[in-house]
Amino acid sequence: MIRFIAMRLLLMAWVIVGATILICLIIRLAPGDASLLIAMARHGGIDQVSKAEIETIRRSEAIGGPFVVQYGKWLHHALQGDLGYSLVDGKPVLTEILRRFPATLQLAAASLLIALLIAIPVGLLSASHPNSLFDHLGLSVALIGVSMPNFWLGLLLISLFSVHLGWLPVFGTGGINHLILPALTVGTGAAALTTRLTRSSIIDTLGCNYIRTARAKGLPERVVIGKHALKNALIPIITMVGLQFAFLLEGAVIVETIFAWPGIGRLLVEAIFSRDYAMLQGCALFMAIVFSLVNLAVDMFSAWIDPRIRYERKRA
Repeated sequence: MIRFIAMRLLLMAWVIVGATILICLIIRLAPGDASLLIAMARHGGIDQVSKAEIETIRRSEAIGGPFVVQYGKWLHHALQGDLGYSLVDGKPVLTEILRRFPATLQLAAASLLIALLIAIPVGLLSASHPNSLFDHLGLSVALIGVSMPNFWLGLLLISLFSVHLGWLPVFGTGGINHLILPALTVGTGAAALTTRLTRSSIIDTLGCNYIRTARAKGLPERVVIGKHALKNALIPIITMVGLQFAFLLEGAVIVETIFAWPGIGRLLVEAIFSRDYAMLQGCALFMAIVFSLVNLAVDMFSAWIDPRIRYERKRA
């Protein structure tokens, strides 16, 4: 296991470096004058910006210089824990990311909880009664959930529960009322995927010999499914849940923007529009680290759940 963790950490380092290089190349290849966009973000509009200010920003921030040189300097500082300062407001990048991360973590955890509360019971019932009316209904709802864009569902929820019914707030953070709509929006797609995977995994497990043996012993069906089938079907489900949690941490960009949720996703969108290279690179690095750590945790947890999984050979 120690060797496996060491190899994964080494691979994680290459993934993180590759992710930051890719995001930096993409943003620098985007059309438009980055110096002009940064100046507009600093001063509030194109009417407030002069050519002298644009040229000053281009020289002070070394915009337009060799990419290898700029990236090398940034990576050197990043390895020392210094992600630089925002090109727009001058705030420390790491401090701003850490300030926004709790909101994103809260949204991701709530969304995952909603997804599991929907997916596990529906998947169990569908697998227990395959090809039944409930099974077909569950698969149809899951297909709709997978196909429905998050931004469209978010707007529908806002229109129904905020505009027409007035039950829930639309924007910002506060109490749990502010969390319900964005968590429902993000959690619906995750629930759809987990439902389909839970159903298929349990159906495959129900065909195994030890399930037939348990039934032959006269065990109740709820014990067969809940204790024997579900436990052995958890490995792919845990893997999917872990990956979805990582994606929820990183992929709620549009939802955070719609609901004005002050998380990393919204921070990333703001940095993209203002061409804030330092903030973009910092967010990319932070997200890559989080995603890699979650993947590592999922693999280790799977090995702990299933003793048959071994990542290194036993010594003779």
